Amino acid sequence: MAAIIFNLFVINKSGGLIFYKDYGTQGRLDTNDSLRLASLWHSMHAISKELSPVNGCNGIEVLEADTFELHCFQALTGMAQKIFVAAEPGTPGIDSLLKTVYELYTDYVLKNPFYEVEMPIRCELWDLNLALAVRRDGKTGLTGR
Repeated sequence: MAAIIFNLFVINKSGGLIFYKDYGTQGRLDTNDSLRLASLWHSMHAISKELSPVNGCNGIEVLEADTFELHCFQALTGMAQKIFVAAEPGTPGIDSLLKTVYELYTDYVLKNPFYEVEMPIRCELWDLNLALAVRRDGKTGLTGR
């Protein structure tokens, strides 16, 4: 059985949730829970940078639990500061998926003349290409539903 992506989040640089997508039936969150999780992740990420005993720490990249993993990609530009995915433990190819999602974000959201930075993402080309990327990466074990 292929591993599964549960959810995908994009958080702006101030910690606000600007995009959320459920995949499949497991791990579904209602609107309030998705907002809380995004805010909590943003705060934990920031605190981890401050508490790290290692200089130059960029925050939490992976949080592993028994039933899920959270993988985070932080953009160096500060735009869409964090993209993170909740997935089944052991899901391969998450890092490459996160980089692909960021490339799609820069191509279809940031270059969209009608998009206001820091605001929720409402872009049909982004949605379409994101769905294709998740489906395409299914070759490595990801199955977007």
